[in-house]
Amino acid sequence: MAKEKPHLNLVFIGHVDHGKSTTVGRLLFDSGAITEQALRKLREKAEELGKKGFEFAFVMDNLKEERERGVTIDLSHKKFVTDKYEFTIIDAPGHKDFIKNMITGASQADAAVLVVAATDGVMEQTKEHIWLSRTLGVGQMIIAVNKMDAVKYEQARFNKVKEDVSNVLKTAGFKLDTVAFVPIASFPGDNVVKKSSNLGWYTGPTLREQLDLLKLPEKPTNLPLRLPIQDVYNITGIGVVPVGRVETGIMKIGDKVIVTPGREGKGVPGEVKTIEMHHEQVTQAEPGDNIGFNVRGIGKKDIARGDVLGHTDNPPTVASEFTAQIVILNHPTVITAGYTPVFHVHTAQVACQFVELVKTINPATGETLKEKPDMLKNGDAAIVKIRPTKPMVIEKQKDIPHMARFAIRDAGSTVAAGMCIDVTKKV
Repeated sequence: MAKEKPHLNLVFIGHVDHGKSTTVGRLLFDSGAITEQALRKLREKAEELGKKGFEFAFVMDNLKEERERGVTIDLSHKKFVTDKYEFTIIDAPGHKDFIKNMITGASQADAAVLVVAATDGVMEQTKEHIWLSRTLGVGQMIIAVNKMDAVKYEQARFNKVKEDVSNVLKTAGFKLDTVAFVPIASFPGDNVVKKSSNLGWYTGPTLREQLDLLKLPEKPTNLPLRLPIQDVYNITGIGVVPVGRVETGIMKIGDKVIVTPGREGKGVPGEVKTIEMHHEQVTQAEPGDNIGFNVRGIGKKDIARGDVLGHTDNPPTVASEFTAQIVILNHPTVITAGYTPVFHVHTAQVACQFVELVKTINPATGETLKEKPDMLKNGDAAIVKIRPTKPMVIEKQKDIPHMARFAIRDAGSTVAAGMCIDVTKKV
């Protein structure tokens, strides 16, 4: 059997209608991950629905539908193999889903492709997605400047969009020398997988070639074990089986572990009996592994989604209060002390109160703009003090970054995103 290729999670982001789905569809089709026959079916379906020209977009939308129905998807659809890597393309590109998935860690993206239409350039969501990617720790970004066909493949237009996007990236704290810009036209298929004579002035890699230039992130195996619980099942003959994804560290059979905060808020200790991954028993699990496991001493009612498992000698931190750096993305009015929205941290969803607005900062440089502001509004980056309304696990960015990020949601939309920079432990 050939050695498995290293795996990367890739998320496609960008403003609505800038061609995310079409880009993904084209990438999969031109790479041979979708057959001609499958595409023909999608084309017919698109025309039936009066959406001529949407066949590539339907590739991803089909996936979303299949997902919602809980059908197992033919793996080639979302898995995508290049010369160097095996990619999982994350998420229906729906804006809200994307944010929610990125935050809850159902899918930590290793890299993002930001699709920006050459026709429109930088739009609201373009900025928002750049900010979010930064706050949520997406380390690598490729900018695909799409719809070059609609601007007659003009280099000057590409350069203008590149300059505008670069300014946003700089503000958000991305290092520009690590970001690649690739001109493409996804619908006709220019420069996605195949080089195009229409873009003769561009000598760099195609989008697909650029994907192979991404770097593999190091697995945080040296950090303490943290495994946020996604669900807890009761399985006949086995007992209680919590399910989740290892974020950091290594979990082995026989390990002494503790799940915090647990039902009583004191933590529930136990010993790992079995670990299962892809329906096979394994002896250990490492970061990125989605596993089900059984722990001696843990009952169905003791733990729930949002709790976090760690080793007893380094239990997950339960916060009575924490200090965070946040960016306000989309609040209908302003945020003041006392505001209590829902924080989405790893798999937990907990109402948390803004206790103090410490200061507003320049997000690109970190310098203080204003001490103790009365309120925060859209676009503000700030340091704030937060108090969860019930016990919740969160870690400091500098200790365990994977467990420090969160989103703040209110009335169905993402109001802000941020990361924890300091924690007062609950005693």
